[in-house]
Amino acid sequence: MATGKPLLELTGVTQHYPAPEGTEPVCVLRDVALAVAAGESVAIVGPSGSGKSTLLNIIGTLDRPAAGKVVFDNRDLLALSDDELATLRNREIGFIFQSHHLLPQCSVLENVLVPTLAGDAALREGAEDRARKLLERVGLSARLAHRPAQLSGGERQRVAVVRALINRPKLLLADEPTGALDRASSKNLSDVLVELNRELGVTLITVTHSVELAGRMGRVLELDDGRLAPRRAEAPA
Repeated sequence: MATGKPLLELTGVTQHYPAPEGTEPVCVLRDVALAVAAGESVAIVGPSGSGKSTLLNIIGTLDRPAAGKVVFDNRDLLALSDDELATLRNREIGFIFQSHHLLPQCSVLENVLVPTLAGDAALREGAEDRARKLLERVGLSARLAHRPAQLSGGERQRVAVVRALINRPKLLLADEPTGALDRASSKNLSDVLVELNRELGVTLITVTHSVELAGRMGRVLELDDGRLAPRRAEAPA
């Protein structure tokens, strides 16, 4: 349940990339404004190449904008050093990508615990118990010792979700999390994300082409030509 106070706030965020000499820079994001409350779920949709992943990378501090301001939990992210941002990413922001990026040589349980290794002792305390409970919550309690190659695509993505949540982040970012899954696995993962958002109170922002997943978020925004706005209603047939 959203509290009403923005956990995340973007103001005037613009991103452009250099172009060949003699041509104008490529503008990917144009004066983007966004406020997301703690516990809210938001989908960002739009055409391929519209800048959705670029926006998610800026929110997740993987990239810095050319202009604008990004405030997360009352901190100006653009004022933080690279080391400070790395610590924040590890402790407060979870990432899920279209590809699960699991370590093939590690078991399910070991993969989930990887993000805790970069933290301090307090972060590692109780991590294995949290991992086991979360894996049970997403239906993988019988897969703890399995390696990624022994899992289905949907199971691998559920492991990736648990790994993203193991450090109890305030914000979960998902970039096309169902994009590589079949319909049944996609629905299962959508159920998991919606339920964890509600049960854990973690703020969820997902970039997706899935109409079904977007429709289950509390709010849907559309990014087109670098500008972010509420999704326009479909015209009647």
